[in-house]
Amino acid sequence: MEQRNYSLKSIAEGAELFKIWIVNLLLQIVTLGFYYPWGKANQLQYLYGHTVFENDPFQFHGTGKEMFVGFIKAILCIVVIVGIFTMLTFMGFQVLAFLVYILSLTAIIPLVIHGSYRYRMSRTSWRGIRFGYRGDKKELYGIFIKGLLLTLVTFGIYGSWFVISIRNYVLSHIRIGNGKFRYSGDGTDFFVLNLVGYLLTLVTLGIYGFWWQKNLFEYYVNHLTIENGEERIYFKSNATGGGFFSLLVVNLLMVIFTFGLATPWVIVRTLRIVFDNIELQGDLDLNKLVQTEDNFTDATADDMADFFDFDLAI
Repeated sequence: MEQRNYSLKSIAEGAELFKIWIVNLLLQIVTLGFYYPWGKANQLQYLYGHTVFENDPFQFHGTGKEMFVGFIKAILCIVVIVGIFTMLTFMGFQVLAFLVYILSLTAIIPLVIHGSYRYRMSRTSWRGIRFGYRGDKKELYGIFIKGLLLTLVTFGIYGSWFVISIRNYVLSHIRIGNGKFRYSGDGTDFFVLNLVGYLLTLVTLGIYGFWWQKNLFEYYVNHLTIENGEERIYFKSNATGGGFFSLLVVNLLMVIFTFGLATPWVIVRTLRIVFDNIELQGDLDLNKLVQTEDNFTDATADDMADFFDFDLAI
């Protein structure tokens, strides 16, 4: 099959998203936050449904009910951790309380990553073909614990290898039917990229930071592929430092001068610019993709990811 270009774009509209966003905000206020899962589901359904790959939209099948159950479980889990910390503190075991708190949060992180991807991918489809995540929880814990210990021992230097090892593992276990995602990042390259970015950002009093963000985006995108047998789709970034400067500064000004009311337009603008700066080329026959993945409806980890402000890479 000859090499070809594939189209990926967002057709979401700020005004339409604003209607969903403002209703969600008002209902969360009225219900003291309990409407949050339904609001999140509504927003994801709109954004996924208005993201188009090869003229066909993605779909998000998650429901407010699923997310509410996960929301309650996530809250209870956090309440238990905070409760134990508070109890030990009042009993005078401050050091033990701190250790229990840190260890508990650390133990939760791989679970949140694993569960979030498993739920979000399972509830996403394109042309009726579901995505899936086939990572193993024990394997992810092993990679996480090893990376965390080496990062602590090296006073943060191993952090770049740690991040890339997690990203390589997680993204390489995502499926779309019988199609497989592959991520091939290298810790050394990522370390050099961040070191140079950090130093140049200091020297230029922050100005180079926008180009650093562009380089990070480029690195994340350029090492991602989708494969089915010998056929591939390659991701490539066309982003520029100037483009990132415009994106981030304008978004910030929009939020500040509208007191947050422009948030839906910021989301839509960001998605459009991001997708416009991703080029997809390859020889993968999309008609050969067939359904292989199972449903998974436990949204607990996905809700916990919100609490900890984790962003899914895909």
